[in-house]
Amino acid sequence: MRDEDRRLLAEYRARHPGKIAEAAAARRRRPLLGDRDQLLIIAADHQARGTLAVRGRPLAMASRIDLLDRLRAALARPGVDGLLATPDVVEDLLLLGALHDKVVIGSMNRGGVHGAVFEFDDRFTAYDTESIVRMRLDGGKMLCRVGLRSPETAATLESCARAVTGLAREGLVAMVEPFWSDRDATGVRHDLSAEGMIHAIHVGQGLGATSAHTWLKIPVIDQMERVMEATTLPTLLLGGDPTAAPDEVYTSWGKALRLPGVRGLVVGRALLYPPDDDVAAAVDTAAGLLEVS
Repeated sequence: MRDEDRRLLAEYRARHPGKIAEAAAARRRRPLLGDRDQLLIIAADHQARGTLAVRGRPLAMASRIDLLDRLRAALARPGVDGLLATPDVVEDLLLLGALHDKVVIGSMNRGGVHGAVFEFDDRFTAYDTESIVRMRLDGGKMLCRVGLRSPETAATLESCARAVTGLAREGLVAMVEPFWSDRDATGVRHDLSAEGMIHAIHVGQGLGATSAHTWLKIPVIDQMERVMEATTLPTLLLGGDPTAAPDEVYTSWGKALRLPGVRGLVVGRALLYPPDDDVAAAVDTAAGLLEVS
């Protein structure tokens, strides 16, 4: 990041915090779906739950300045439609002028800190519906982990349902990320079998008073054809922290993107922190996988 930009952020944050609301009001918006039938959204909300690791590097995402540089590089590439992030990241990028003509989805429940004894308590600690509307964002994303032996899940389901209903009332996307989950000696684990995802999808898509504006966000797993038969809702594929070689990951995404109902990718670490650190090349490869309408 240029010294000038870093000083600008520091000055606005300390002396002129009202610039954030001004930048949000001035942001040029766009339709959710543009020239393509599928979207490429860059995700940057992992760090708000304390998840800073990428490909075995435990503090890969520790530097906010480095993250912002990577996000700006990604958002500037052709074919990138938008951002999914928490308020702190969205606001930095608003101040830097990086979100014009982009879809912006606000991350809502970040309370289940990674590795904590209360990890299943996915409270809404970031955006709420009112702030998403006030900041002129295009929707909200919520994590919905169904912990089969976790009493906290009931409150999470209720909170997610209220958020889905509230966002739909405003005509905004409610992006639900469902998992069928449990805890073992090493921490929270998701059931990434086809059966596990099918169960999670059915719970997630039933939340709220209407599903008219609900989109799903799910991982690419084996038997994706079976998984996608569980829903009629628009579905985005998440990237996660891949352990396979990039070529294998891109191949799996490409196959899943051809399935009915799949509307694109929401990817963060896999594109922002590729093994060769070439963010532009990684993003361009992902963008090239998407269908053109």
